[in-house]
Amino acid sequence: MSNGLLRGIRIVDLSDGIAGPTATMLLAEAGAEVVLVEPPGGNSSRTLPGFRTWNRSKQSLVADLQQPDGRARLRELLVGADVLVHSYGPSRAAQLGLDDATLSVSHPRLIVCSVLAWPVNHPLADSPIDDLLTLARMGVLDEQQGRRDGPIYVRFPLGSWGATWLAAIGIMARLVARGRTGAAGPAHTSLAQGALVPMMMHWSRAQTPSPALAFGMPKDKMNASLFECGDGSWIHIMPPAPDHTPFMREAFEAMGAEAVAAANAADIVGWAAYPNFGANRAAFRTRPASEWLQHFWEHDVPAQPAMAVGAILVDEQARANGYVIDHDDPVAGRITVPGHPMTLDPPAQVRCPAPSLGQHQEIAGHDWLPTITPDRIDAEQRWPLQGLKVLDFGNFLAGPLGPMLLADLGADVIKVEATTGDPMRWADWPFAGCQRGKRTIALDLKSAAAKPALAALVRWADVVHHNLRMPAARKLGLDAAALRSINPDIVFCHASSYGPRGARADWPGYDQLFQASCGWERAGAGEGNPPMWHRFGFMDHQCAMSSVVATLAAVYERDRTGRATDVAASLLGAGVLTTSETYLQADGALAPMAALDHEQMSTAPGVRLLHCADGWIAVVARSDEQVSALCRSVACDHPDGLAAAAATMEIAPLLATLGGAHVPAEQVRLDNKLPFFDDPDNRAAGLIAEYHHADWGRFEQPGAMWYFGDLEPRLDRAPPVLGEHTVEVLAEIGLARDDIDALLASGAAKDAGRR
Repeated sequence: MSNGLLRGIRIVDLSDGIAGPTATMLLAEAGAEVVLVEPPGGNSSRTLPGFRTWNRSKQSLVADLQQPDGRARLRELLVGADVLVHSYGPSRAAQLGLDDATLSVSHPRLIVCSVLAWPVNHPLADSPIDDLLTLARMGVLDEQQGRRDGPIYVRFPLGSWGATWLAAIGIMARLVARGRTGAAGPAHTSLAQGALVPMMMHWSRAQTPSPALAFGMPKDKMNASLFECGDGSWIHIMPPAPDHTPFMREAFEAMGAEAVAAANAADIVGWAAYPNFGANRAAFRTRPASEWLQHFWEHDVPAQPAMAVGAILVDEQARANGYVIDHDDPVAGRITVPGHPMTLDPPAQVRCPAPSLGQHQEIAGHDWLPTITPDRIDAEQRWPLQGLKVLDFGNFLAGPLGPMLLADLGADVIKVEATTGDPMRWADWPFAGCQRGKRTIALDLKSAAAKPALAALVRWADVVHHNLRMPAARKLGLDAAALRSINPDIVFCHASSYGPRGARADWPGYDQLFQASCGWERAGAGEGNPPMWHRFGFMDHQCAMSSVVATLAAVYERDRTGRATDVAASLLGAGVLTTSETYLQADGALAPMAALDHEQMSTAPGVRLLHCADGWIAVVARSDEQVSALCRSVACDHPDGLAAAAATMEIAPLLATLGGAHVPAEQVRLDNKLPFFDDPDNRAAGLIAEYHHADWGRFEQPGAMWYFGDLEPRLDRAPPVLGEHTVEVLAEIGLARDDIDALLASGAAKDAGRR
């Protein structure tokens, strides 16, 4: 029996791929008992290196759900289960008796999470569950320009990794709600919703947008601060430019003023942070990457190398935090794999290797006695986390996004920001992508006058969440010890760059650095191309979502036992987990994973983009039979001829032919931001949120990230303007009006009316 935060929770896992299995693995290593139920022959992912990570810490049994005895076996397990995770669309789920209506009657205490391509309440919910197809239909493949004109194959499984965390978050939110109300139910999500998390900062529509919101980030942002070094390796650095560092000054002096000016004139990026960009590029080629990196780290310049996926598995900082572990696997032997992306108390633990097929066939339903749901029924709930109070002291994106998702789930979130505002407010578009649902108070935490207000806020809260660097947090009284001296029952979550332990614990970090070091800048660029940053900023989002899972696990523990704990997440921890498509073998070699070709079109002969006469399609033909059918559909003899053959064909008849041949395919939608908001199916499925913004008027964003059935996400509050709720919040936490006026007059607080 585990002593983890989720001890006593039983999960039946019928899912396949990345998202569902990884979500249940994370819950298993936090203490839950997970039984992986596989069809005869096993899950399709069993042949992939990632299976060794995605399905470890589980037990396996085989049940043929096509047969009555297999369905009976599943029903036995569900009698004592708390959670069911599957990847059956609504039609197939209904055939198996796993639809919400049936399960709510037969297993009323069961939490059910399906991870599909599209939301369970969307007309596309029965679509094949595949990142390439889903992102094509959404229009996301067109949101990142690459090395050629047209949409690119986004190698990072953007939908799956978003859905991994959304599934775990939805399950945890339901567990918290069930513990408080006694009621269970669905917590469904999808790859489409997983991809919408990072798209929220790029896709919005405002009645009167600010110039920054209207401009957004151009699709061609790929490598403005990626530099090739003298040894051919690349490093990613973050502003300001390193012109002040001794190595760079020496390089400029060696070049001479005229050569510096000429290099700048020949290589202009138009980015004020890099006034000597051309000269910087020339200077970087004078030294190998290792020398530049060591020099920058010594001079507090944020920088990381652009490495291959999996190379991070030898990183000392990752190992110091348990993000990388050595693991004995009965199939692969002694391997180095991604470990635990979250810091929990008690710590997460690997319970066993990925099981062999049917290894635990003897498990029977009577071995799982139902856990007792607390006889505690609160007032009727509209939102899963209704009643949870959260203080958000975070800045930029990786910190504030987590509390925003808690607000989406119904928590009352107060954003506490400096009187000068969150440093990301200047950009509007990324700020809006991680701030909705919150009330905001502008408070100068460095001022002695603000201390009583800070103490009152902490006494009010259940959760404190931030991503401040810990030396600064301690000075402000925002470390766990200081917070608990005010409120011993606080759940404290810290989201950092490099994790709470190790030499880099207090280093600054940015999404770009972890896309680089975790290998996705090279993997996404295509074979033989220079590394490329993805404007989706997905490492920030991975960190934020992992922090929500950690937070809710701690809330669940406090609800059950009264024990308040500290938890943590980081960009490095979440980033390392995304490299689990591979692992490091005992001989130092990386297990093979699918690579993107030079043209950013394909990872396998039948898994690719095709440019047709009137646009683009994505096809996913994985089996030999499907590849043959694909070739017949475009009248070519070999996969090498697919591109030329498809170039003469029109999309509509080709898709019809492929559909008849049972080859999954989708048109790649282009410039789909506004059509996404106008799509009636998206609106009906809750994928559009609409509210009034104080400055921008009517404001629309991507909406619900989950479908909860009887419960709703809370999507009724636009991203706040600075100090929009200062007076309201200060009064609510007990400050007298005279004290509030004094704070405002002194400048220690600011409200929207005095902007």
